[in-house]
Amino acid sequence: MRYSNYFFVPVLFLFLLGLANLSSCKKDKINPNAPQVDFNRLPYETLSEYNFFAGDMKDLSPNEEVVPYDLNSPLFSDYADKSRFVWMPNGQTASYTGEGLVDFPIGTIIIKTFYFNNDLRDPSLGRNIIETRLLIRQDTAWQQATYIWNAAQDEADFNVSGRQITVNWTHFDGAARSTNYYIPNKNDCKGCHNVDSKLLPIGPKARNLNKDFAYADGPMNQLEKWQAVGYLQNVPTLSQVAKLPNWKDPATGDLNARARAYLEINCAHCHNLDAPADNSGLLLDYNVTDMTDIGVCKSPTASGAGSGSLSYVIVPGQPDESIMVYRMESTEIDVAMPELARSVRHDEGVDLIREWISTSLTGSCK
Repeated sequence: MRYSNYFFVPVLFLFLLGLANLSSCKKDKINPNAPQVDFNRLPYETLSEYNFFAGDMKDLSPNEEVVPYDLNSPLFSDYADKSRFVWMPNGQTASYTGEGLVDFPIGTIIIKTFYFNNDLRDPSLGRNIIETRLLIRQDTAWQQATYIWNAAQDEADFNVSGRQITVNWTHFDGAARSTNYYIPNKNDCKGCHNVDSKLLPIGPKARNLNKDFAYADGPMNQLEKWQAVGYLQNVPTLSQVAKLPNWKDPATGDLNARARAYLEINCAHCHNLDAPADNSGLLLDYNVTDMTDIGVCKSPTASGAGSGSLSYVIVPGQPDESIMVYRMESTEIDVAMPELARSVRHDEGVDLIREWISTSLTGSCK
């Protein structure tokens, strides 16, 4: 019996060592249903190499570990719809740091695909996928990569030079519309994704992610879902997280809140103190409270075509006397705002800002 104990100890040790090795092998084993990303080789020449999507690529059905998401108020891009996903390497997780931009870990890839529904009234009538943009969080900074989809809609190729593509669709009113949709080049991305001279995401702020999403396994709040799958930590109770209104939905906020939400997602990435338009003095972040900073009775910092010979950015009660409306309605180069991602007038957005100026803002600039 004395010797059996000595025999049992090494046998137990070898057994446990074997389990450890087996566990290690399982952890390191490549999951064919998950993205395959070698950061030393990025960007890949084709989108399919990342293995983001299962089945036919055009279905945009996410593979394992790729999490779809949406925004309360998305950026307008010439009536293109967008499909958004996020992926993080094994063991990496983002951190909630407040209602602003989530603190994403090294290795994060944000995946945004732009497409036009053939008929904006009925998405079931098919779509034309144009491009997929990636934001890749590498060790020193975010990098971008753009992939243009082919006519067969089964592959997208890496592109750095940008391109103009004619797109056609049936609008909400049944009218046929078209535009020359602009796919940005590598340098264009810095025009919007620029905070303190650094390339950063725009949309995935906690206040813009705080909403339910219809996942394959059932609806769930996005912040809670990200936490459940290990993609987000330090999330407080949802009642403590601010929620950006959906500018299109009156049920999510009053007119003032929805107008401010629209201006934040479409304009504040440039019009804030750390961005390219800081010299304008026009600050359109949702949390700004000073009415002059927002543009009310604020004189433009430069005259010329951009001001339309008007005196103030916003004149309460008078949208036709407001530079903001003038520039939103224009499609002319050096006048139109935003400068990028818009070649047509955003009718619904203009109507919202017009109504806001007409009915929510009071006072006189005289």
